[in-house]
Amino acid sequence: MDVARIIATFARIGILNELQYRANFFFQVLESAIGLATALIGLGLVFRHTTVLAGWTPPELLVVMGIYGVMIGIVQAVIQPNMLRLAQDVLEGKLDYALTKPVDAQLLISIREWQVWRFTNAIAGLLVIGWALLWMQASVRLEQIIAFGAAVLCGVIAIYSFWLILATTSFWVIQIESLINLFEGLFAAGRWPVSIYPSWLRALLTFLVPVAFAVTVPAEALTNRLTGSTLALAAGVALGLFVIARLFFRWGLSRYSGASA
Repeated sequence: MDVARIIATFARIGILNELQYRANFFFQVLESAIGLATALIGLGLVFRHTTVLAGWTPPELLVVMGIYGVMIGIVQAVIQPNMLRLAQDVLEGKLDYALTKPVDAQLLISIREWQVWRFTNAIAGLLVIGWALLWMQASVRLEQIIAFGAAVLCGVIAIYSFWLILATTSFWVIQIESLINLFEGLFAAGRWPVSIYPSWLRALLTFLVPVAFAVTVPAEALTNRLTGSTLALAAGVALGLFVIARLFFRWGLSRYSGASA
């Protein structure tokens, strides 16, 4: 099974489908611009009263904001559409169409939907990161870039796994919108480093909802704060969540009875 070819095929189909509605691109750019402007205004208001927030300077917080935008773009473009479609297919008994294909079921349900215009959030996030690094006049070393890439990969895996766990609950729970809304509300806390929050909330955003590993840890890599032990912990959490999500999904499949049942 050529995984890369399968992913590329579905991505191409998703791009072609989205190109039918090019006006959506301009609306998405506007939405991303408004969201970015709102976040920058909030950041500006905070630093009218202080010069450092929990040890983070304004350009360092811009790095956090940029990484949050990158993660939101990835989630909204690929992860969220596929997980919502999974829940909908389970509700309507249409998951059989995916299960009967000669491809790993988890892989297929994770790549069927691509909303490429949502990647504008990720692009905006990358621009913010670049702006912040220029502001800091930082010379990013090769090992920082490697650590940043590894941290982002761990963050994406952790967030994907968490979404898969949420979507898999649709095998037992008809309406999962409340769970998704709860996740989105908690993930919004990722606009700021988790170190600014109380200890109980930091624990929640680190080990229950992996906001810290998705946003703060990659930001630490670019701001020269990341330690090897933290990166190893991020990798361990990502791997552990992925294994749990896969086992939970396979258990859900064993309880599924669709149109072919």
